[in-house]
Amino acid sequence: MKINLFFGLAFAVFCAVPAFADEVIVKDGDSLEAGERRIRLDGIDAPEYPQVCLNDEGKEYPCGKEALQFLENLTKGQDVDCKCLPHKDRYHREICECFVGDVSVNQAVVSAGWAVAYRDKTYLAQEKEAKENKRGIWQGKYMRPAIYRVLQKTETKTAP
Repeated sequence: MKINLFFGLAFAVFCAVPAFADEVIVKDGDSLEAGERRIRLDGIDAPEYPQVCLNDEGKEYPCGKEALQFLENLTKGQDVDCKCLPHKDRYHREICECFVGDVSVNQAVVSAGWAVAYRDKTYLAQEKEAKENKRGIWQGKYMRPAIYRVLQKTETKTAP
């Protein structure tokens, strides 16, 4: 089991955690589970699992499922190391940047076009490049995941 440590200022911001001892389960395009640990990938927002997008021909495709599949393929059978913030999100998930070897999982998902830069905008350059190359959700039209979630909540509240 590897333990990554940051020193100085970086250590004050991130708390290094060991590689997952349990098998990593991908919950959606930006969330993982391993045993009791629930992880939200920091700085990115992927389509929700049931979300659909439009491809370059205007046809619907399951972009939420494809985002999940990309993350599954990236992490399947790999050691996943995460560096987590000292606090959790409102759903009590750890907020982390995770790695497979030297590859930032967070960055890879945005670079492949299966998530957008979120909140702190760390991955704006990767988002821009994915958009310019029409990768993932950028191949056609999509709804930002945060807007999709708000609309889903609204529909649930107004349903008879």
